[in-house]
Amino acid sequence: MAARKTAAAPAPYHHGGLRAALIEATEVLLAERGIEGFTLREVARRAGVSPAAPLHHFGSAAGLLTEVSILGFEELTRSLRAGTATGGNDPARRLRGQGMGYVRFALAYPGRFQLMFRKDRLTQDERLKEAGDAAFVELELAVRDYTGWGREKPLNRATQATVLAAWSTVHGFAHLALDEKFGDQAGTEGTKDFVDSMLPEILRQLWP
Repeated sequence: MAARKTAAAPAPYHHGGLRAALIEATEVLLAERGIEGFTLREVARRAGVSPAAPLHHFGSAAGLLTEVSILGFEELTRSLRAGTATGGNDPARRLRGQGMGYVRFALAYPGRFQLMFRKDRLTQDERLKEAGDAAFVELELAVRDYTGWGREKPLNRATQATVLAAWSTVHGFAHLALDEKFGDQAGTEGTKDFVDSMLPEILRQLWP
C-alpha cells in the first residue's frame, strides 16, 4: 500500500516550476471565466497545490495577476515588433503591421489581454509600468516614422493624436473581436478569418 501511495504522489516541482504552473493556471482560468471568475483557490486547485501556495509565491491575488500582466505586455511588445518587421522599409506598412500584431496578440492571449488594462486588479509594480511603457514606445516610434515627425523631439499635438487614434482603433477592434460582436458582418468566415481579411483593409484606409 505504501509503495502504491508513493508512486501515485505528484512529482515535485523543479525550482521555478511552481511559479510557472500557477501563472499558466491563471491564464487558462482567465481565458475561460474572465477576470471576474478568477480566484486564488481555483488557481491552486488547477496547479495541484495548496491554497496557500499562490500567496507564498506572489503575496496576493493582485501580485499573481500583475505577474501575468507583465508577461502580457512583454509578449505584446514582441508581437508589435514582429508586425513592424513585416513592413520592411515602408513606414505605412510597418504601422499597419503593428496593428495586425496587436489584434493577433489579443486573440492569441485573451486572458492576458483582458487583464493587462485592469489597474483595479493589479499592484503598482514598477516592472509592470516599464513593460507597458515598452509596448507603447513601439507604437509611438512607428507613428513618428509614419508621420515623418522624427524620433528625437517631443511629440506635437497632431502626432500625439495619431498615436492615440492608432491605439484606440486596434484596441477597440480587438475587444469587438473577443466579444464576438461582428455577427452578420463576419458571415461564415469566423472571427479570426474575418479579422485577417477586414482589419488590413481598415488599416489601409486609416493609414495609406
